[in-house]
Formats: sequence, C-alpha cells, structure tokens
Amino acid sequence: MTSDEQRREAGLRVRRAVLGDEHVERAIAGTTEFTAPFQDLITRYAWGDVWSRPGLTRAERSMITLAALVALRQSDELAMHVRAALRNGLTRDQISEILLHLSIYAGVPSANHAYKVAQAVLAEEDAGRAGDEQAPSD
Repeated sequence: MTSDEQRREAGLRVRRAVLGDEHVERAIAGTTEFTAPFQDLITRYAWGDVWSRPGLTRAERSMITLAALVALRQSDELAMHVRAALRNGLTRDQISEILLHLSIYAGVPSANHAYKVAQAVLAEEDAGRAGDEQAPSD
C-alpha cells in the first residue's frame, strides 16, 4: 500500500518532470494556508496517482490533457500544458494536429482560442531559446 507521503513524493517528482522546476517552485512559493490543501491534493492525486500510472506515456497523457482543456476552455491551464506537452516530447506539429482535430470534436471557437494560446506559448519558447543562444558562455 502506498502512503500519502509516498504519493506526495512521487507526485512532486512527476510534477517537476512534466511542468519544470521553475513552475513547481512558483506554485510552492505561492502556497498559502488557504491553498495548501489543494496543492497537496493535486500533488498526491493528479501527479502522484494519475500521472504516475504506467498505462500511458507522458506524451499520451499530454495529448489527453490538451484535449480536455480545449474542450473545457481552460486557457490558463492550457498554456501550462502546452509547455508540458513540449517537455513530454510532443512536437509543434503534433500539438497543431491535436488542436485541428479538436476543432471538429470540441468546436471551432474552442480550437481557435486554443491555437491563440498555444501560439503565444510557442512564441515565448522561441524567445527563450533565442535568449539562451545569445547568452555569453564561460
């Protein structure tokens, strides 16, 4: 049997791998007494139980997550999970294909907005990469 502490530790590892240390550190730093129970819940259950299961790859989980977020019009979470999808190995072309597919099943307005969100995230990623390439090396 897995304890809550084991799920929390596993969840934190997966959450960091999928979302990146910077994002997780911001979430932890922003945790208050009021939000602590929610942070604990998502770390243990979303990341420690669901995202840690062996039945799907992280890339497959990212595809499903993108689909759900587009269908539910969850823009803030969508931006975070476009970044996660890239970290999980999805290509820009795959993300575009997912959004195109969703235009039929989740509706053109939802997919249209999702394309805007994804395009902004991809532009941020490009700007970050360009900055990395221009940084002086030691």
